[in-house]
Amino acid sequence: MSAKEKLLDLFFPPKCPYCQKILDQPRAALCPACQPRLPWLEGPAAERKVEFTDGCFSPLAYRDGVPEAVQRYKFSRVRALGKPFAALMAQCLADHLPQEADLICWAPLAGKRLRERGFDQARLLAEEVGRLRAIPAEAVLQKTRNTRPQSELEEAGERQANARGAYSLLPGADVAGKRVVLVDDVVTSGSTLSECAALLREAGAKQVFCLTLAQARKDGKTAGKKGENC
Repeated sequence: MSAKEKLLDLFFPPKCPYCQKILDQPRAALCPACQPRLPWLEGPAAERKVEFTDGCFSPLAYRDGVPEAVQRYKFSRVRALGKPFAALMAQCLADHLPQEADLICWAPLAGKRLRERGFDQARLLAEEVGRLRAIPAEAVLQKTRNTRPQSELEEAGERQANARGAYSLLPGADVAGKRVVLVDDVVTSGSTLSECAALLREAGAKQVFCLTLAQARKDGKTAGKKGENC
């Protein structure tokens, strides 16, 4: 641990992302009390089918304290939560994708929302997962138009229409022949991820896998504040 990290831990003790209690182990992903309480997804339950992908993996269901934690990360700008979230995601990726990927990328925010929020939550997750798994994380996609938050739309068809044509490949991005992991925070209908995966496929990606912290109900209804579930 660096001297800077020790100083930050002293003045701003890390808290459990899910119950907000101060962690006895500052680098832990969660506290011992939350470990048995969280809605863990294991085996086939952790996998979702998303169009144009080879699978979507998530360590948690989007309920029982998880929505509130994700909302603190995204809307209260608690960027530090990206590391404990990414730790769970990195382990999930190792469990479900034994062969390492060539590249990690993310479903990006549009410029307007990025300016409002001050950071791209999916990018932070992707970069930390990449660091933990020793996989290069690169910006490959860009969002070319602002869209309504997906959680405001309950019908799958509305979500698909909202995401359609909202992304494009960055000039010079090279994914040809690569096994790519596409990262976001939460998957609901999969519309955003499938839109991004289709672009990666068209650009020649050999395989595209998705990785999120949590998966929400397939009917698109989630508890908590309005967000940007994909």
